[in-house]
Amino acid sequence: MKYVGWPEEGELVVGKVDDIEDFGVFVDLEEYEDKRGLVHVSEVASGWIKNVRDHVNEDQTVVAKVLDVDESAQQIDLSLKDVNDHQRSDKIQEWKNEQKADKWLTLAFGEDMDDDQFRRIANELLSEFGSLYEGFEQAAIHGYEALEKTDLDDDEQDAIVETARENVSVPYVTVTGYVTLTSPDPDGVDDVKEALQAAEGNGKVPDEADLEVTYVGAPEYRVRVQAPNYKTAEDQLEAAGARAVEEIDAQGGDGNFHRERQLEEE
Repeated sequence: MKYVGWPEEGELVVGKVDDIEDFGVFVDLEEYEDKRGLVHVSEVASGWIKNVRDHVNEDQTVVAKVLDVDESAQQIDLSLKDVNDHQRSDKIQEWKNEQKADKWLTLAFGEDMDDDQFRRIANELLSEFGSLYEGFEQAAIHGYEALEKTDLDDDEQDAIVETARENVSVPYVTVTGYVTLTSPDPDGVDDVKEALQAAEGNGKVPDEADLEVTYVGAPEYRVRVQAPNYKTAEDQLEAAGARAVEEIDAQGGDGNFHRERQLEEE
């Protein structure tokens, strides 16, 4: 998707070098519809420039800073020298992410989606999240909850969440805790098994969290939770520990949840 309108002064834009002249470089803006900018030779690089072609090539993808926009003259002045390596890298990654999100929209709604629908849905995501990529990432992490403030209908939300969960790689955090479970009952092993099943959630763990309970040495068991953020991970870890302790207590046993190992690794 390309933006309709004009970039703002100070904005970083991605473009492709279209034409190189002695006085400067013409750049087609990749993110804006039918927009072209000029990098004056003095803004191509710092210091004296003998030959512009020593610094840029035709069809090269560049990141430029917008110096001035004159809509009446249809002119955009750009600078290459005012963009540092860190800014360039971040902007290129942002641009690539938006290209991915464009493809995800097509995957979600099909090749036959008309331009009006595409722009309406894209504008909803841009308005709520600031970028298409962020919208899909939040949908992958939080599901329908992430889209509840948008004006997208249920079918559109379904398509975005399903596509996001199939295609978006989200960052995850992992937290770990331990439960100690004992039972004086002759069938105490079964009591512990039920407590561990309770810890695993019995369907109560949200889709965005991955919870695993493993044996580390009786009577201690490790609970590991992977989730997209620390709050969710910590909440699910504490809930798992509480379920295990509640279940073993109900069976007449004893249990407690703790963050550090209390027994040596076997």
